[in-house]
Amino acid sequence: MKPLNDVSISGYGAYVPVYRIKAEEIARVWGKLHRKLPITEKSVPGPDEDSITMSVEAAKYAIARAKINPQDIKAIYVGSESHPYAVKPSATVIAEAIGMPRDIIAIDMEFACRAGTTAMQSIVALVASGMIKYGIAIGVD
Repeated sequence: MKPLNDVSISGYGAYVPVYRIKAEEIARVWGKLHRKLPITEKSVPGPDEDSITMSVEAAKYAIARAKINPQDIKAIYVGSESHPYAVKPSATVIAEAIGMPRDIIAIDMEFACRAGTTAMQSIVALVASGMIKYGIAIGVD
């Protein structure tokens, strides 16, 4: 799949929680031998972190790296398996937190591990079509 018009990534960001859980603890809870686990430890969100707070941090890094004004971003698509609210869109909360304008396209996407990729493909299509100049796609979980 390739758009007819060129589209590029202006910036990217990532966020990984600072808290960790050891593989031994995961194995103890699940009743498995930790030597069989392909990790030594795993990051876990803090008590005040969820997919929205992690998305906000990653988006701030992406905007800073791109050196663009958040007011110029006209679409935000958030792909996740764990949106924290059933009826309150994560995309609108993130958009407000990072300083995007209110006249935007904001969509929460779900599709198992593919939600972030689908978000990016959708933003690429909007930019390639000329409907927007900048959009942000977030994959979080």
